Amino acid sequence: MPTATDSDDLPRLARIDPSLFDLLFSGCKVERYAAGQHLFVQEDAADRIYGVMSGTVEISIYSPGGQKLVANIELSRSLVGEIGALDGRPRTATAICLTACGLVSLSRTQLFDRIEKNPPLARAMIELLCTRLRWVSGELGDQAFFGIEARLAKRLIFLAGVMADAGGWIPISQSELGEFLGATRESVNKTLNDWRTRQVIDIKRGGLRILDAGALRHIAESRDDD
Repeated sequence: MPTATDSDDLPRLARIDPSLFDLLFSGCKVERYAAGQHLFVQEDAADRIYGVMSGTVEISIYSPGGQKLVANIELSRSLVGEIGALDGRPRTATAICLTACGLVSLSRTQLFDRIEKNPPLARAMIELLCTRLRWVSGELGDQAFFGIEARLAKRLIFLAGVMADAGGWIPISQSELGEFLGATRESVNKTLNDWRTRQVIDIKRGGLRILDAGALRHIAESRDDD
């Protein structure tokens, strides 16, 4: 049985070309952030854009009542906080380091100065924003047309490609998976236990891995579950 997913099946991560990433942050000192440290919080004033050199950053959205929805995971060579840095308005989400991270950053003034001096950066930023918009549109479509099983399967396929260790284990809890989907831990637990019984996945405390990628892809493409 296959134990991993093919990278071609993963959504394209929103990144700019590595050479442009290096150009954008040329001369910036790498700053170290501890796991659990916030880069910014939703509705904060936006004055910087960050580049991830190492580690994992979680992007989350909170409702007025405090309910959390994980919007994305950003890895090495990803940009974080570009929307607020570009339009100068408050942060649209919260960014927190899931692991120890090395980050570089620019102020909004520095960002525009480098874009003006290097026109290819402007095109790269437009393409980045379009990629992120397509991602959000796809997520909204999934919420509208797919049930919990299909959405969970699709999310696991994505996470296996970006977070799994050498053994295929994805270090994530069932509560965290629920936050990714806007679903309850109970509904996620019920689905995962069913898949474990069917040997589609394996589960351990604080993680899981895919055992049958083909079966999971089939579930991800199904719109029949409610």
